[in-house]
Amino acid sequence: MCGIAGTYRWPDGGAVTERLTKALAHRGPDGTGHYAHRGGDTEVHLGHRRLSIIDLSETGAQPMISDGLALVYNGELYNSPELRAELEGAGVRFRGTSDTEVLLEAWRRWGTDCLPRLRGMFAFAVFDERSGDLVLARDQLGIKPLFLTRRDGGLAFASELKALAGELGGSLTVDHTTLVASLLYYWVPDSRCAFREAEKLPPGSWLRCRPDGRIETGRYFSLRELAEEARHAPEPDLAAVIEESTRKHLLADVPVATFLSGGLDSSYLTALAARHRPGISAYTIGFRAEDAKFEAMPDDLRYARQVAARFGVDLHEIEIAPRVLDVLPRMVQSLDEPIGDPAAINTFLICTAAREAGVKVLLSGMGADELFAGYRKHFANLLARRYQRLPGAIRWPVESFVDKMPVASAKRGYRSVRFAKRFLSFAGLPEEAAFRRSYTMYDREELLGLLDPGLAGAVDDVLTEHADTYHDNALDDFVNRMCLADTRMFLPGLNLAYTDRSSMAASTEVRVPFVDVEVVKAAFALPGRRKIVGRQGKAALKQAATAILPKEIVDRPKGLFSAPLRAWMSRDLAPVVREVINEGVLVQSGFLRRDALRRLVEEDAAGRQDRSKHLWHILTLEYWYRGAEAGTKKEWGAP
Repeated sequence: MCGIAGTYRWPDGGAVTERLTKALAHRGPDGTGHYAHRGGDTEVHLGHRRLSIIDLSETGAQPMISDGLALVYNGELYNSPELRAELEGAGVRFRGTSDTEVLLEAWRRWGTDCLPRLRGMFAFAVFDERSGDLVLARDQLGIKPLFLTRRDGGLAFASELKALAGELGGSLTVDHTTLVASLLYYWVPDSRCAFREAEKLPPGSWLRCRPDGRIETGRYFSLRELAEEARHAPEPDLAAVIEESTRKHLLADVPVATFLSGGLDSSYLTALAARHRPGISAYTIGFRAEDAKFEAMPDDLRYARQVAARFGVDLHEIEIAPRVLDVLPRMVQSLDEPIGDPAAINTFLICTAAREAGVKVLLSGMGADELFAGYRKHFANLLARRYQRLPGAIRWPVESFVDKMPVASAKRGYRSVRFAKRFLSFAGLPEEAAFRRSYTMYDREELLGLLDPGLAGAVDDVLTEHADTYHDNALDDFVNRMCLADTRMFLPGLNLAYTDRSSMAASTEVRVPFVDVEVVKAAFALPGRRKIVGRQGKAALKQAATAILPKEIVDRPKGLFSAPLRAWMSRDLAPVVREVINEGVLVQSGFLRRDALRRLVEEDAAGRQDRSKHLWHILTLEYWYRGAEAGTKKEWGAP
């Protein structure tokens, strides 16, 4: 895992690349390197920050330059041993043992045709001195980020948006529609970027810059096509596929640890990892007792300790009791774009503790919920279909009763009431609208009421994009349609994004064995009826895990990798919320309406609705916008 940056036909490209690379120092504290080439009208500069994990020697250093090719690469190739053997069989002689060298030689032999062969997470740039072409590429599922900006046939790129924003400053303008999308989802879709002049290279795609100023793009992988083809495949041996992926993800020349929440996904991966790496370390979190009680959070620590004891895992427990007022602005800056999931704080603190103990690599159970229908929203949407068949005479009294119930008292929150209110907010809607509403923050009217009226068009653009993405497939399986939408939007836009940024802020690499092409293929080869059985989500995954995990872990209620937001809002953050509503730049600029924000606060304070998540995201958006405004020196509405 590393940080990469570079420029192609860019004014003062050498100095710009130096500054971009320096801004990525946290992604690679183990070394830095630069490459420059000038020939004709083409000038290219590549920069790299190294987090050494495989081949710790200088033969793994970057930029890697060999026989007219120069490569900077961020990621890991888990099938590099197999590719190395194939290339050696074709006569290639390697200097070292790094997967970087394998990638470089694979590119030399196959060009863009090597991309479908790669199994792992990656974003890289490769320059060919003979043709003068620079090619950028990103992994199939969007695990690793790559941001870029174009200008007059030239290009600048970096692993993080903050590096580009810090360098380009006043030439960037905030994209209003992206902020609207962030409000709706509490994260930014991978298809959008917070600044108009920047973009993300899409997952499964490449971009080629030519010396004559032409820029070409291509796609080598389609998640939609994989899902459509997999439905006709035989049902896989899911346990074998997941174990193979986990084993491959342990490839490293440094210690590897795991996240262990005590839930199914992390417990399954930890147990498999311990089978191949006896005595492996794991990291888990707990919360202050008063916070956990107020939030009615499950006791995950008990389950994590049980798994650790059973499999001989060296468990490290971290209490999450941060100084939220200090951590919040730091996390907002680290995340690049306005992401309102407080799980980023948990990830950062876990990774920080692991790094202090000498661990650079951790495995995470990220992705299992999206692929195997493990979120409550998946079952809730199935239940909503049944609920719609009930007569109105039954539904109306239920809805009236739930509407009047409080979500919290002065001393604690009521999770069951929160869930019931959430369910009824979408239970009567058509399929796509219900699915969207089951995990987004607002319906259309609520969002319009929160924003400057001039942004109504932006609201409709965001809603249309969701509908288009949801319907863009030929799947006839409702559960797998939801899983596909999640894997295309929710996974790269939120979970993979915050995991990458918050872990790299602590100079650690997080690997995600469930977000593997072969596991994804296996997941979509399973019909929805195998994923949700009765009231049980992730049924197929649970069945696979029974061979190694105790029944108590497999069948335990789903926990939440989140934070005690209501407790934080009622104490630490209450003054900040008031300040943002009354004097915040988003309110003063007209982007958000003060009266609508006050209603959210009143509803939350009175216990009528749980608005803690909404208000937390308003804070993250405010802090992000302050940083963006300071960096770009422009108002959000400036042309």
